[in-house]
This record gives sequence, C-alpha cells and structure tokens, in this order.
Amino acid sequence: MEKNKSHDGAGPSQRQLRVGELIRRTLSEVLARGDVHDPDLNRMSITVGEVRTSPDLRIATAYVLPLGGDGKDEVLKLLARNKGELRHVVGKKLALKFAPDLRFQLDQTFDQMDDTRRMLNQDAVRRDTEN
Repeated sequence: MEKNKSHDGAGPSQRQLRVGELIRRTLSEVLARGDVHDPDLNRMSITVGEVRTSPDLRIATAYVLPLGGDGKDEVLKLLARNKGELRHVVGKKLALKFAPDLRFQLDQTFDQMDDTRRMLNQDAVRRDTEN
C-alpha cells in the first residue's frame, strides 16, 4: 500500500523549510550571543544565511560566512570542532524528536551575486537585454 504523499519531491517540503529556518535562527542566536564554550569561535562574527534539512530532518546543512569574508577556512574548522555542543543546543531549544546532525558549508550566495552582476554589466549582455 502506497503512502499518501502530498509532496511530489520537486523541492523541500514546508516542514523542511520551517525546521530549517528555526535551526538557522537558533544557530544565529547562539553564535551571536557567544553561548559556545570556545573563545576562538565566540571571537568571530558568523552569518548563518540558510539551513537546509534532509527529508527526514536528521541532517541539517548550515551555510555560513564570517562577517567580512575573512577566515572562511578557520570558521568551518571551529564550527566542526564545536558541532556536538551546537547540536545539543539546537536539539534542546527546538525540542525536536531527534537533534539533527549539523554540517557546515560556506555560503556562496554573495559570490554568485557578484558574478551575476559582472556578467550583466558586460557590453554584449547589456546590448542583448536592452532590446
């Protein structure tokens, strides 16, 4: 017997989006307040741009960027080092059935926006879009 599926798999479900946003807010709050017991991590300002969750909500990938863009590799190492504590805090604050396994990746959104702007400012492209 097939399960009743209201979601066709074309993108994240409303539940995934909602939980991802809750995790993003919680991580941002924790990192901004310096609630982690790592002075190296507390010294940095980190932006959490987006959190994507797996369909079963057991894996959450946070897209992060240090303020100003300096020390990108260091941020990923520090977050990975404190992953367990961050996972515990997220699980406790959100009262989820399972605390998701947190993974961290650099947020490339700003770089992609700059590349798009550069491309749109090229003479050939500007000429094609004016007509």
